Amino acid sequence: MAQPATHSLPCSAGIGLRAPHYREVLDGLSKIGWVEVHSENFFGGGAPLRTLLKVREHYPVSLHGVGMGLASTTPIDQMHLSALHRLCDAVQPAAVSEHLCWNSAAGLVINDLLPFPYTQEALSHVATRIEQVQEILGRQLLVENLASYLAFPHSEMTEGEFLSELVSRTGCGILFDVENLYVNVRNLDADAEAFIKAIPAGAVEEFHLAGYSERGGCLVDTHDSPVHPEVWELYEYALQHIGPRPTLIEWDSDIPALPVLMGEAANAQNRLEKYHARAA
Repeated sequence: MAQPATHSLPCSAGIGLRAPHYREVLDGLSKIGWVEVHSENFFGGGAPLRTLLKVREHYPVSLHGVGMGLASTTPIDQMHLSALHRLCDAVQPAAVSEHLCWNSAAGLVINDLLPFPYTQEALSHVATRIEQVQEILGRQLLVENLASYLAFPHSEMTEGEFLSELVSRTGCGILFDVENLYVNVRNLDADAEAFIKAIPAGAVEEFHLAGYSERGGCLVDTHDSPVHPEVWELYEYALQHIGPRPTLIEWDSDIPALPVLMGEAANAQNRLEKYHARAA
């Protein structure tokens, strides 16, 4: 089982911190609740890590991985896991997360986040790998739901049920990406309400919000635009049923000026404060 959660992200809105904003964030010390970075960008140490450690002096940092491939059938890359362990030791992040996907086969690593069937066999496989990661890191791992473009007819459970079972077996937490769920609603006719009811609310430690693109009638998880109104609406529904949680704005392509990103974070913060007030 996982170690007790060591993270302490503030229940406020944060931003995905990308290279174009490093200097502005450090110089201006903007009013940001917390920041999240992609773990792999800092495995090499050097100037990027030194910058991140300076950021860490002022803001809680969440490490978000995109390359581990928790559902891959090839063994976990021990060099990758060791690099993440070293990064956690250096940064002491408030949270560490990974995607629920696979990304390698036959010795090849694929630069994508690929879906898999939600079967009992896959559940046992992924649970074992999560336990391995948590044992090495000595901390809880948050697992993110995936934006998908196909579904497997031989799945034995829904993604929400799969995540719920992973939490029960491993003690991992959930990073609930609201935009990913909305993409699946549109692309795969997923049931958003059923997903939210299936996952244990107490295991949800973080929300993600982002913009998508539409290509040939298919929604694509591109993170290259403001959060769409439909995603804000689904976020409000999630807040009603799960409660306020630390919420991140992701923007990874066509990255705007920092004030634009901060404006999106302010929109999330306003919604969080509304539900904080209701709870009080």
